[in-house]
Amino acid sequence: MIPSSFEYSAPSTLDEALKMLNALGDEAKILAGGHSLIPMMKLRFAEPGHLIDINNIPGLSYVKEEGGYLTIGAMTREVELEESDIAAAKFPIFLDAAKLIADPQVRNWGTIGGNLAHGDAANDHPAVMIALDAEVEITGQDGARWVSINEFFMGFYMTAVQEGEILTAIRVPLPTGKNGNSYHKNERKVGDYATAGVAVNITLDDNGTCTSAGIGLTNVNPTPLKAVRSEQALIGTKIDDEAINIAAQYASEDCSPSEDLRGSEDYKRRVVKALTKRMITKALERAN
Repeated sequence: MIPSSFEYSAPSTLDEALKMLNALGDEAKILAGGHSLIPMMKLRFAEPGHLIDINNIPGLSYVKEEGGYLTIGAMTREVELEESDIAAAKFPIFLDAAKLIADPQVRNWGTIGGNLAHGDAANDHPAVMIALDAEVEITGQDGARWVSINEFFMGFYMTAVQEGEILTAIRVPLPTGKNGNSYHKNERKVGDYATAGVAVNITLDDNGTCTSAGIGLTNVNPTPLKAVRSEQALIGTKIDDEAINIAAQYASEDCSPSEDLRGSEDYKRRVVKALTKRMITKALERAN
C-alpha cells in the first residue's frame, strides 16, 4: 500500500527539531531509521501529517564509555553497535542481538533509539536493555531527563516519550566483577518477528555467587517484559541446575503470549522456558 500524504522536514539541529515537534503537536512523527514507522504508514496503521527527519542532526550517533556507563546515541545504526569494539568487549549480548535483527540492509540504516522508541514488544533491543538495566535519555525543550528502562514501556506501543520530546541516548551500567550476558530468539525465518526471545545478564562475585541478574523477554507480552521472579530465583545462588530450572519455569509462567501463526500459547511458553535455560547457561559461561 501507499502511505497517506504528509509533509516532510529535515531540521539540522536538535533545538530546531524540538521546536518543530512542539509546534506541530500530535500531527508530527520523528523519522529516524524508519524501519518501524514507514511499514506502519504503508499499512495505514499510522498516518502522521508531518515527518520530522532527524538524520541530519549531528551528535546523536556514538558509542562511548563515560562516567561508568556505555552510552549509545539514539541515532547510532545497528551496524555501528555491531562493529563497536567497546560494545563487543563489555556486552557480547549486543552482537548476539545484531546477528538476529533482520538483514544487513536493515541494520545499515535502522537505529537503536528508533528500535526502542517504537515501543514494540517484538523488537529485540527492549528485552536486551531490560536485561542490562539501561536508562534512556529523553529530551524536550525544557531539557533532558533520564528514565529507567523499567519505567519506559508504558503500554502497547506506548513509551515514556511524551508529546514534544525525542529519545536522544541510552546508557548501560558498565559491569563490575565477573559478568556475562546473552540473547537469542526463536524465529520462523530470517527477518521474521520472534516467536519468543530471551535476554540475560548475570554478575557473579569472586565466590561464584550471583549478585545481580537481569532477564528480558521478547514478543511474549503486550509490552517488553522484565522476568522479575526469574531474576530473583538466581540472585544469591551459585546458579546450579535447580536455580536455572526454577528461573526458566517462572519465565514461562509470567509471560502472556498470544496464539498466532508462530504458535500456540503453550508452545510459546515452552520456547521461553527452553531459551531461558540456554541463555542463563550461556551468560554464566561468559561470566566465568
